[in-house]
Amino acid sequence: MENVAVFDSPGKGRGLKATKEFWAGDVIFSEPSLAAVVFDSLAERICHSCFRRQDKLQRCGQCKFAHYCDRTCQRAGWAEHKQECSAIKAFGKVPNENIRLVARIMWRLDKEGSVVSDMQLTTLEELEDHITDMQEDDLKEFKVDIHNFLDYWPRNSKQHTIDVISHIFGVINCNGFTVSDQRGLQAVGVGLFPNLCLVNHDCWPNCTVILNHGKIELRSLGKIAEGEELTVTYVDYLNLSEERRRLLKTQYFFDCTCEHCKNGTKDDLKLGGREVEGVKPSEEQVKEATDYCFEMLEKMDKARLNADYHEVVKICRECIEKTEPILADTHIYLLRMWSTLSEVQAYLQYFDDAAEYARKMVEGYMKLYHPNNAALGMAAMRAGVTHWQAGQIEIAHGMICKAYAILMVTHGPTHPITKDLDSMRIQTEMELRMFKQNEYVYHSMREAALKNKPMTMMHEPKSVEEGIKNLFHRRK
Repeated sequence: MENVAVFDSPGKGRGLKATKEFWAGDVIFSEPSLAAVVFDSLAERICHSCFRRQDKLQRCGQCKFAHYCDRTCQRAGWAEHKQECSAIKAFGKVPNENIRLVARIMWRLDKEGSVVSDMQLTTLEELEDHITDMQEDDLKEFKVDIHNFLDYWPRNSKQHTIDVISHIFGVINCNGFTVSDQRGLQAVGVGLFPNLCLVNHDCWPNCTVILNHGKIELRSLGKIAEGEELTVTYVDYLNLSEERRRLLKTQYFFDCTCEHCKNGTKDDLKLGGREVEGVKPSEEQVKEATDYCFEMLEKMDKARLNADYHEVVKICRECIEKTEPILADTHIYLLRMWSTLSEVQAYLQYFDDAAEYARKMVEGYMKLYHPNNAALGMAAMRAGVTHWQAGQIEIAHGMICKAYAILMVTHGPTHPITKDLDSMRIQTEMELRMFKQNEYVYHSMREAALKNKPMTMMHEPKSVEEGIKNLFHRRK
């Protein structure tokens, strides 16, 4: 951890600062989890050791709960699972993910002490738990978890006071980091990374965090000077300043004072009207279109939860037809409509339609997000694949190259998704060359190739809850 130092950040408490200069894409530090668990909802579909999604997993013969890719993963995960396995059998049921994570943390601390590595910059005792800041409803759930934890915690394990147990629950409540699958496309679990807990928030940060081969990496988004504070964003920048501040206050218990929040930076774009030849719609027209869009988004969400994708398409089309002439191409509600319609139409294999809306979505994102934002990179990748599926090879290659450039910074060259993108980039470059030489031959060969194994990202559209995730995991 020679690249960073702990310091008192004005108005924020402790933070981390750079002890040397960094450039875009530099790994400032990497850190394994103190402990991590798979989400309750994915316990049978994700390996509990390597967090890979697999079609067929082997179940632990003892507790019947933990699932693994194979014997290798089971052996690798046994040190963490051993006590958990006995506790689940004795308890007679599986506790929720928060209880399982707290137990794993406590077993490790009992065995190794409060500092488990020479690289660890802080102990859990020094981290904030914010229990006194919790709302009454959250506090009730919190107390239920503690009660259930006490029933679950084995009598032959070291016993701890309620204050100690409560503190660890509080720490993971506001510092648990969402763990993604091996390709970084889906949140599959939650873990605790003590050094990451020291990195403060900024709505326009200079760093990003990615999980790569079982460790988190703090990566620089641009030039960072020696002595500069290192920051990440805890919430999606696409939210309005007021909404970001509300989320940060209710979920992380602090008032954001960053420049983007204080100045409402880009809020005018996020709720703006479309300017045509210097003429803008009235504020009343924009408000009416915004309200209508919001109402239709609620209907669309319900249809999406019911997997009624044709109804989703109908709702999106009606909304876009009515509001697109009025709302700016950076309006966050319109962007969400374009994103949803593109994703669903790709799933239904209407690729030309999907490509058009994916392109609009990316163009809007480019005006709002930091140029090296991971969400922008993933959106450009999706748009590139969608254009490829539509046979629009020139735009497809351009989008994939853009995505690759961003993810080389945010994810790095060794991350599985970047490697996938590099393969796509090479493939589309070859296809583009062929297309420019002879369009007829290109389309003939492409049709033949599609019958074999196409480049694809046509997973079933995610539920509303699995949209762009906040950086830190929050129990719903």
